[in-house]
Amino acid sequence: MNVHFLISGWPGHALPSLLLIIAAWVVIGLAGLLRPHSLRFVAHLLFPLGALGCLCVALLAGTFLVSGHEPEVLVLPLGLPDLPFHTRLDALSGFFLLLLGLAGAGISTFAAGYFRSGEGTAPALLGLQYHVFLASMAVVILADDAYLFMVAWETMALSSYFLVTSQHRIPDIRRAGFLYLIMAHVGAICILLSFGVMQGGSWQFTFDAMRGASLAPVWATTAIVLALLGFGAKAGLVPMHVWLPEAHPAAPSPVSAMMSGLMLKTAIYGMLRISFDLLHVRYWQWGVLMLALGLFSALFGAIFAAVQTDMKRLLAYSSIENVGLIFTGIGLAALFEASNMRLFAALALTAALVHALNHALFKSLLFLATGSVLHATKQRSLGKLGGLIRRMPWVATLALIGTLSIAGLPPLNGFVSEWLLLQSFLFTPQLPHAFINMLVPLGAAALALTAALAAYVMVKFYGVIFLGQPREASLVEAHDANWLERLGLGWLALGCVLIGILPQLALKAAGAVTGKLLSETISPGFSIWLIAPVTPEHASYSALIFLAGITAVIGIAFVLVRILAHGRIRRTAAWDCGYPWQTSRMQDTAEGFGQPIRHIFGTFFRMERHLPSPSDKSPHYRIHIEDKLWRAIYLPIGRGVQRLADVVSVLQGGRLSIYLLYSFLTLLGLLVFVL
Repeated sequence: MNVHFLISGWPGHALPSLLLIIAAWVVIGLAGLLRPHSLRFVAHLLFPLGALGCLCVALLAGTFLVSGHEPEVLVLPLGLPDLPFHTRLDALSGFFLLLLGLAGAGISTFAAGYFRSGEGTAPALLGLQYHVFLASMAVVILADDAYLFMVAWETMALSSYFLVTSQHRIPDIRRAGFLYLIMAHVGAICILLSFGVMQGGSWQFTFDAMRGASLAPVWATTAIVLALLGFGAKAGLVPMHVWLPEAHPAAPSPVSAMMSGLMLKTAIYGMLRISFDLLHVRYWQWGVLMLALGLFSALFGAIFAAVQTDMKRLLAYSSIENVGLIFTGIGLAALFEASNMRLFAALALTAALVHALNHALFKSLLFLATGSVLHATKQRSLGKLGGLIRRMPWVATLALIGTLSIAGLPPLNGFVSEWLLLQSFLFTPQLPHAFINMLVPLGAAALALTAALAAYVMVKFYGVIFLGQPREASLVEAHDANWLERLGLGWLALGCVLIGILPQLALKAAGAVTGKLLSETISPGFSIWLIAPVTPEHASYSALIFLAGITAVIGIAFVLVRILAHGRIRRTAAWDCGYPWQTSRMQDTAEGFGQPIRHIFGTFFRMERHLPSPSDKSPHYRIHIEDKLWRAIYLPIGRGVQRLADVVSVLQGGRLSIYLLYSFLTLLGLLVFVL
């Protein structure tokens, strides 16, 4: 395939157009170097152009999914001799490009109004890193060989590392970036080893060759475990999650939204590509492993989110929870498919795909909302916020939509995917494994507990930030988001509402994926009013009817109150619970919300309490919470690596004659080995 085919094939194919948009993102990033210190040029021209590219990607990917075209393949005249880059657009890559385009458009629009001068990295470099990050994620999704995949994967890791460390003069941010880079490279090594195992001993690096490879059960299982480690590290799956609560808060808010809403989804994409496409055999044990890790991650993330006092760390742990829910759906799908129950596998995989799309929208919305709050108040601590609904009504209203969505409340989009996932659990008693049938109900209970904790966390998040009275005097000077920030937030909020009210939009796109991967889809059970995942007799849901019911109840209550009050409005002081001189210190705090969780799930935490002494004139009570897995797993590994480095460093402390002796002994060893 040559360049002439690439250009001449552009009018009739989506893949060449997508590749041109990806190239345009890189050009947009490089264009900022023409005026490296002009924030106005980079923010008000280049970022909107990047957002326009995202819209085009979403349009092309959505059109491809709806049309049901066969996969498109292009071999690019790039790469190494005899090792060119292969690209492929199919239903799976089309769905994740749709996700990237929809969420990326809102994030890029918000970023155009968010970045300020003097905030770490120069504007031109920031724009270059941002658009290279965006382009590399799209290339990961389109890659059709291990070589291009790994090149794009590493480019994505490096560009996101530089974005995370934009404020590189702050030591804590440098440490967070270093931890992220280490975990990213450890995960990349596992992914590379997984690709190596799937080659089956051949020298073909293309995904087509891997699809045709015949692997023994032990090697296929080795490949899936390595992939789970590699992609799990990038997605933040417990126990490979330690970088995520550090890197997300350290990054600028648009970058946090990109990482949580988009980058984590490339790991989901990679796991789906390997487990449901490249490996043509599946074993039920794989599904159990992914299901167990997913459920534990979901519960772990929800518990830790409930005790956070930093709003961005709270959202970071919430990302771990939602990634766990997605992996739970993938595990259920693998379990059903290995048992030849394809319809139920399609239901579970649809739930995972739709939740990935939903999470990209509502988590990006919430991270961006925290960015507006941070700019307006210069505060990230929940203990220093409050009452912002009066000062920031636009941000508070749009953040409420994201909060209700992530809490899984109807009729918004988060409820749809969580309801489908719960429906998937209801069919697990039909699995032909007695042992699994005994354990899976525990998974359904864990899912319900996680959903309840997630709603609890979001009450804390929204209530502490936006409701009540300001906890600091400086908050009265807070200002609302500018028009570009509002536009970006509004775009993401609109997506949450539309998918919630018309879930058929997302379910049809997910059905295109399950139809190709599983040869089964649940879409025939849908109508404009009703979705019935299997049959209406089992369960059904109608967002439009639910919305109509809510609207009717509110309307009837309003009319009755107006009629009973005879059109008069009587104003009186609100009930003050017996405290006529309330202050912000009497409001619920983030620590107060988290106290019951700390008591109930105390075994998850390592807590240090700092109690005031009776002689303190200004007593303060502080509690420090740590992740036990950090001390149990990563600190011992770090100490071991340090000891090994100390031993190896001795070899570098000699003279030239000692180094020559090392070389001579190495040559002797090689000769002995060869002979």
